[in-house]
Amino acid sequence: MLFKDITIIDENYETRKNMYVGTSGDIIAYISDVMPEESYGEVYSGKGKVLLPAFVNSHSHAAMTLMRGYGENMSLDDWLFSRVFPFEEKLNSEAVYWGTALSMAESIRFGIVSSTDMYYFCEDVVRAVLDAGAKANVSRSISHFTDDDLYDSYRFKETESLYRNFNGAGEGKIIIDMSIHSEYTTTPRAVKQLADFTKEIGANMHVHVSETKKEHEECKERHGGLTPVQYLNSLGAFDTPSVAAHCVWIEGEDYDILKEKGVTVAVNPVSNLKLASGVCNVSALLDRGINVAIGTDSVASNNSLNFIEEMKMFAISTKGTIYDPAVVSPVQTLAAATAGGARAQGRNDCGFIRVGNKADLIVLDIDTPYMRPSHNLITNIVYSASGSDIVMTMCDGRVLYKDGEYLTIDIERTYYETEKNTEAILSQL
Repeated sequence: MLFKDITIIDENYETRKNMYVGTSGDIIAYISDVMPEESYGEVYSGKGKVLLPAFVNSHSHAAMTLMRGYGENMSLDDWLFSRVFPFEEKLNSEAVYWGTALSMAESIRFGIVSSTDMYYFCEDVVRAVLDAGAKANVSRSISHFTDDDLYDSYRFKETESLYRNFNGAGEGKIIIDMSIHSEYTTTPRAVKQLADFTKEIGANMHVHVSETKKEHEECKERHGGLTPVQYLNSLGAFDTPSVAAHCVWIEGEDYDILKEKGVTVAVNPVSNLKLASGVCNVSALLDRGINVAIGTDSVASNNSLNFIEEMKMFAISTKGTIYDPAVVSPVQTLAAATAGGARAQGRNDCGFIRVGNKADLIVLDIDTPYMRPSHNLITNIVYSASGSDIVMTMCDGRVLYKDGEYLTIDIERTYYETEKNTEAILSQL
C-alpha cells in the first residue's frame, strides 16, 4: 500500500506533512516527500489524516471482556474475590477464545495491534489473536500458594507447553512470556523456580507489582521490610527482560532496581483510578530513564480499550498528583504508547515509522473541529483526539480494520458468541 500526501509522526516525533509511505509485505519500504517510482499497490489518500505507529497495550487480560461492567464501585480485593474469581472459575476454552476475539476487535478498532496479555486457557488466547491478524506477548498467569515443587503443578506444565508449542507462532506475531501473577499469590520457592526457568530459556517476565497500598505494605510485613520490587528482585524475577504492571506504590530503592535491571513499567492509569488504587508516578520513572509503557488492564476494571483515552489519562494523572503541569509531555506519552511498549515486548522492529520496521500503522482522521487549530499535532492527538478517529489499523502490512469494517474478524458472530458464553457462565453463579 502507498499512503499518499499524508501527515506522519516520524521516528524523531516530528510532524511531516505531504509524505509518501510505502509498505511491502510486512515492512515499511519507503518514506519520502517525493512520489516513489516503484508501485506499492493500492494508493491511500492521506488528505486530512495522520499516520502513526500502531499502539502497544502493555498489560491486558483480553478474555475479561466477558466481565465488562460486571463488578462496579468496588475495592480491588472485594471486586476480585466476590465478582472476578467466581466468574473465572466457570470459564472454559470456548469462552476465553470468544472473549479474546472480542478484545481483539476492540483493540484494532482503537489502534492496538499488539498486547502483552496475562491469563489462562492461553492456547485459545493465541488462536484468537492469530485469527484476528494481531500480535501478542502471551503468558499463563501463575499463582502458587504452597511450597510444593512448582514444576509439578499443572499451571507450570501449561506454561511450559505453551512456550514449547507457540513461541514464535504466526511468523513471530506470538511471543510467549512467563508470568508470576504477583508476590501475594505465590511463594518464594515458586518465584525462584519460575525465575530460574525463565532465565534458562531466555523468555520475558510479566508480573503485577505494587498495585495497591495494601499489597505493597503487606509484602513488607511478610518479607522483612522488602517491597514487592525488592522481594521479586532478590529471587531473580527481574534477571530477564521484564514488565512490571502498575507500580503505583513503589518507593526508594525500587526505582534503582527497575532502572538497573531494565524493567519496563506498564502504567494502567484508568484502571488504577477506577479501582481507587492510586496513581503511578510516571514522572519519577521517566526522570530515572526507566522504560515506561501504557496498559489498559482488563475491561472488567477499565471498561474499554480506548487507547487514546488511556494516553490522555497517562499524561494528566501524574500532573494532578504531584502538582506539576510540566511533567509527562505529549511526546513522552506517544512514545510510551508505541515504542516503549514495543521495546518491552522485545519487538525492536516496531514502534516507529522507519524504513525496515514492521508495517504496524494506524491512520487517524484529523479533519475534525476538535483537532483544529493544530499548534502542535502530537499535543492534539494526546489531549483532543478520540479513539473513534482511528479509521485504519494495519499489522505487518495487512489491513485489519478500515472505515468501520473488520477485515479479519466476523464481528456479528463474535458478538453472538460472547453474549452466549457470558449468559452461560452467569447461569452457573
